[in-house]
Amino acid sequence: MKIYKLFILSIAVMGINSLLAQNPIIRDQFSADPTARVFNGKVYLYPSHDIPTPNGKGLRKDWFCMEDYHVFSSENLTNWTDYGIILSQDKVPWTNPKAYSMWAPDCVSKNGKYYFYFPAAPDSSYGQEFLIGVAVADNPIGPFVPQTKPIKNVQGIDPNVFIDKDGQAYLIWSERGFCIAKLNDDMTELASEPTVIVNLPEKGLKEGPFLFERKGIYYLTFPHVENKTERLEYAISNSPMGPYKMTGVIMDESTTGCWTNHQSFINYKNQWYLFYHHNDYSPKFDKNRSVRVDSIFFNTDGTIRKVKPTLRGVGLTRASEKIQIDRYSSISETGSSIAFIDSLNYFNGWKTILNSKNAWIKYNTVAFGKEKLKRVQIKAMSENGSTLQICLDKNDGQVIAEVKVPKGSSWNIYEAKMLKYEKGIHNLVIELKDENRVEFDWIKFE
Repeated sequence: MKIYKLFILSIAVMGINSLLAQNPIIRDQFSADPTARVFNGKVYLYPSHDIPTPNGKGLRKDWFCMEDYHVFSSENLTNWTDYGIILSQDKVPWTNPKAYSMWAPDCVSKNGKYYFYFPAAPDSSYGQEFLIGVAVADNPIGPFVPQTKPIKNVQGIDPNVFIDKDGQAYLIWSERGFCIAKLNDDMTELASEPTVIVNLPEKGLKEGPFLFERKGIYYLTFPHVENKTERLEYAISNSPMGPYKMTGVIMDESTTGCWTNHQSFINYKNQWYLFYHHNDYSPKFDKNRSVRVDSIFFNTDGTIRKVKPTLRGVGLTRASEKIQIDRYSSISETGSSIAFIDSLNYFNGWKTILNSKNAWIKYNTVAFGKEKLKRVQIKAMSENGSTLQICLDKNDGQVIAEVKVPKGSSWNIYEAKMLKYEKGIHNLVIELKDENRVEFDWIKFE
């Protein structure tokens, strides 16, 4: 809890923050249930905000705990800006301010306004069921002003709003299954009676619906517990209201046992992306999660190719930035591993460990630009001293630098001259040239 408070304090002091890419994409706080939207040529991200459960607060001990929402934006999916808190539980008149249950949200734009939908546990006057509210703003980052009452005739969680090509908006939510209804033009009231979506799996928990359209096909996506944990599945239809036909799996269960997943999809600059979450910064407690993004692709018949989660994520990384190469695209089968830098503060990120000759790690799509770079820096440590060779594109590719890491037991930044400069976009490979174990955090060029 002390670590978390330090991060909140740093956010308050710095104000708007710029966060770098690679998975997870939000790297200074927990985040989950991501809804990504494209507004005015920019991607905006509206996740829920996990926090460690405060003593005596929340719905129950060691459970999901969220008290507010942040919004983030990016134009390149690499650099993300945090605009801070846009809505908190103590600002919504009808919520229970002790519940810490501001779960998975959504945000859409219509009629020049931005509508932020969120579930929450209400105060006692509304009963025990979760309800869904709306907050309204004039721009994507707020300020969002909540309506004084929740949406009438809607009980449940995980609101998702889909606006069809004809301008009709639909609200889909989780309520012992999925319900769908049309929204009025004011986007705050239902325009039709809720309808249960049928022909979906009846066994195992379903939640987190997200509906999108591509080439006339409507994709209803959702997490579903087919076995032990949630995997991402989808059904298709030729209408938002259905009927839907179960079609396939988008992402398999987590191999590390994270019990939940939650998704959204966008088409940005002619590429489709899947936003989801994993417990990267909290491997021992899967109620504190972090947002990831990976590319998705479609088959010619419109079905979705299964997505394999990556650490690398998406987007270009500039060579002049600190490259967190532990978010690798590939790694040698032996002699290479990843570990947390600080076991007491996981937000310090990860380090790469190479401990046998010719062990390597690769990080793809690094932009070296057009201006000649002359030096390389690397933050590293080696108790016996070691030599790292840096190549482009592949293991036996063009050698652009060699960095000597002197004997020592503390982290330092070491430099070396570039042996050759190649402009453009390249994969980056770091390889150990001796048998001496080396640990390194990041690499950059200048």
